[in-house]
Amino acid sequence: MVYDVIIVGGGPAGLSAAIYSSRARLKTLLIEKNGCGGQMTVTDLLENYPGFNGGVNGFDLAVKLENQARDFGAEIVYDEVTEIKNGSVKKIVTVNSVYESKTVIIAAGTHVKEMNIPGEAKFMGRGVSFCATCDAPFYREKEVLVIGGGDSAIQESIYLAKFAKKVTILHKRNELRATKILQEKMLSCPNISVMYNTVPKEIIGQDRIEKITVTDLETNQDKYLKVDGIFVFIGFVPNSLFATGIAFDEHGYIITDEAMRASADGIFACGDVRRKHLRQVVTAASDGAQAAVSAGHYIDNL
Repeated sequence: MVYDVIIVGGGPAGLSAAIYSSRARLKTLLIEKNGCGGQMTVTDLLENYPGFNGGVNGFDLAVKLENQARDFGAEIVYDEVTEIKNGSVKKIVTVNSVYESKTVIIAAGTHVKEMNIPGEAKFMGRGVSFCATCDAPFYREKEVLVIGGGDSAIQESIYLAKFAKKVTILHKRNELRATKILQEKMLSCPNISVMYNTVPKEIIGQDRIEKITVTDLETNQDKYLKVDGIFVFIGFVPNSLFATGIAFDEHGYIITDEAMRASADGIFACGDVRRKHLRQVVTAASDGAQAAVSAGHYIDNL
């Protein structure tokens, strides 16, 4: 079977593309590695997604989008794409199968960036976490460290503050990058404090995390912080290694035009995996819709 559209990735961009393409009566397959929703599913509250006064839980929104795509006829399989072979008919190679399609929409998103310091790998998943929503309950009345200063770091710190006795935010700059409304909410949490101009150096412990060495960038002095857990939110890396024969920027993000067209015919990219200025659920959904419409136009002109 040759599909009209194969979508790689089931986050908000991929699900939005699946909704639009299947609703347009295009034979649509979405391939997702883990579970639909992407990083949205571990976000406790999306306050700025339009239409939900008071916010919406990320997992709940993901379920609604997935059900909507299925209702319009989109097929969804759980597998990992390893290669895309371009041609008049594209071959999408996965761990378990090979699929064919007239067009491909890459909506593979990003994964969290690691600190790459001694001790991080040792305590990954047992003291070092990248998801407060997942792991915050393990740190009731304990002391945790949050690495980062953007929206994700501050939003997750606010969530952690509901459980932890003390939350310390470590940020390498002299001011936070998070939006002002999140900073205002953070300031209203008495158990959150911020250490500026400081970076992590080494995580120390035997069976569990005991302390972390950090460096003050102004004095170049090291000091120890006693912590029970470390949450890392320092950025993201695009999931684009499987895509070849198209243009990327210096960070590995896929370069597209405003119609989400990549540099090869019949290949489109949308959401966080493409080069763009704003990476939010609402812009991912918009990208996905545009990519599906562009894929439909491409098929019409074949």
